[in-house]
Amino acid sequence: QVRVVESGGGLVQAGGSLRLSCAASGRTFSNYAMGWFRQAPGQEREFVAAIAWRSGVTIYLDSVKGRFTISRDDANNTIFLQMYSLKPEDTAIYYCAAADTLTSLANSYDTWGQGTQVTVSS
Repeated sequence: QVRVVESGGGLVQAGGSLRLSCAASGRTFSNYAMGWFRQAPGQEREFVAAIAWRSGVTIYLDSVKGRFTISRDDANNTIFLQMYSLKPEDTAIYYCAAADTLTSLANSYDTWGQGTQVTVSS
């Protein structure tokens, strides 16, 4: 059974940092892409960042470029989202997901985690 599990969310002050983790299991992820999405209350789910597992190519939402970094740990089938200079508008539930190709389109991702809450206070 394919599974991804997020961790690392929490409460942080504006300007602070957090690192989210996503542990993947159940298949060989080297041929896939992994992405992070977020959803704030009353808003649509929004793409944040994604990484192609084999090549390491990354894509980002414009508003997080230079502040967030997505990376992978091949040995442990884990991806990370390092977030710096957090802003109150980054507050959301952050989801990890897996797809067959590197894309920002949520409907291309077929495996989703349960999400982890990130709250940035002003």
